[in-house]
Amino acid sequence: MTMDLHPAVSNGTYDVDLVRADFPALAMQVYGKKLVYLDNAASAQKPNAVLDRMMLAYKTEYANVHRGLHYLANAATEGYEGARTKVQHFLNAKRPEEIIFTKNATDALNLVAASWGANIKPGDEIVLSIMEHHSNIVPWHFLRERYGAVIKWAPVDDEGNFLIDEFEKLLNDKTRIVAITHMSNALGTVVPVKDVVRIAHARGIPVLIDGSQAAVHMTVDVQDIDADFYIFTGHKLYGPSGIGVLYAKYDHLVAMRPYAGGGEMIREVAQDWVTYGDPPHKFEAGTPAIIEAIGLGAAIDYVNSIGKERIAAHEHDLLTYAEARLREINSLRIFGSARNKGPVISFAIEGAHPHDIATVIDRQGIAVRAGTHCVMPLLERFNVTATCRASFGMYNTREEVDHLAQSLIKAQELFS
Repeated sequence: MTMDLHPAVSNGTYDVDLVRADFPALAMQVYGKKLVYLDNAASAQKPNAVLDRMMLAYKTEYANVHRGLHYLANAATEGYEGARTKVQHFLNAKRPEEIIFTKNATDALNLVAASWGANIKPGDEIVLSIMEHHSNIVPWHFLRERYGAVIKWAPVDDEGNFLIDEFEKLLNDKTRIVAITHMSNALGTVVPVKDVVRIAHARGIPVLIDGSQAAVHMTVDVQDIDADFYIFTGHKLYGPSGIGVLYAKYDHLVAMRPYAGGGEMIREVAQDWVTYGDPPHKFEAGTPAIIEAIGLGAAIDYVNSIGKERIAAHEHDLLTYAEARLREINSLRIFGSARNKGPVISFAIEGAHPHDIATVIDRQGIAVRAGTHCVMPLLERFNVTATCRASFGMYNTREEVDHLAQSLIKAQELFS
């Protein structure tokens, strides 16, 4: 499948100004200041290509999908199922039926925990990393509470590196699944998931990978990784909210019981029995997020038009530059300096609460996130209760990093 290059890269360079021009939100001013949006790990802004495609679908292609025989139903179905195929190629899945559309990554994680986890018995063990987002913790706690499962935690070192030897020691004949992030949303640590899968599969243990961050910043090949389950969400990938993705090996989907019941996911329903449809429809009960799926497909097209490798190189440059600038601030502590790290910096300033820092620099037009980032076990590991987080995307610039550093210096002076 060929993809036209975006004008920002057509001459072989990366013109970030041309990329920024596609994102209307970036032209905003807040408090009379130019918006510096550094909250991409929470949710990214949307390009015109996504917004326009969704509006076109609402205007000229909208009806409920599948089952319908009229023109609009066929157009909507073609757009919706076309988005599934785009996700298939994005992840390099074997077949489109291995792609399940969900509400978000959290919904996808709950789907696996509920459907695959139906056979969990007391004493069965689930291995997570200490870096997991609450979305990849709480559904497994449900299995602990309801069925007596035991959760084990794979550690990181003081720099945030994933300790794969310590992870391997946790696996035994009671381990039923490994559920692990591909890239930490707080530390930026990239987990060597291919090695994780190889080690787990040698013991017959399936592996779920939360790719909510990694799918945005890295090229993901689920066949090469050999992941049993891989999950990501649309709103971080410059697409709409309300749409997430679960990839699962087809044999798993056939074996798993449905997560939710209703229309579309059945083959036949009678008064005394019901038979279920084949994947993926078996796991997509009711009217799906039709326009949101189409929007996700448009976001994937947009990212592909620029190129994952070009985007990653740009973001790595920003990360390196930002870490150097922030380390010039004596009272600032950066959490996470793993050898392989994505474009995320969590930090704290001595004597100032992260919420106060974020509030002060917000008045300078800078959007960062402050709080627990839904990683309370990880923060406990580093003996803090909250941090600030600056996270970078394809449209951020060195100039914005300079503005962040200067604003943090002013905030430091205010709280000293």
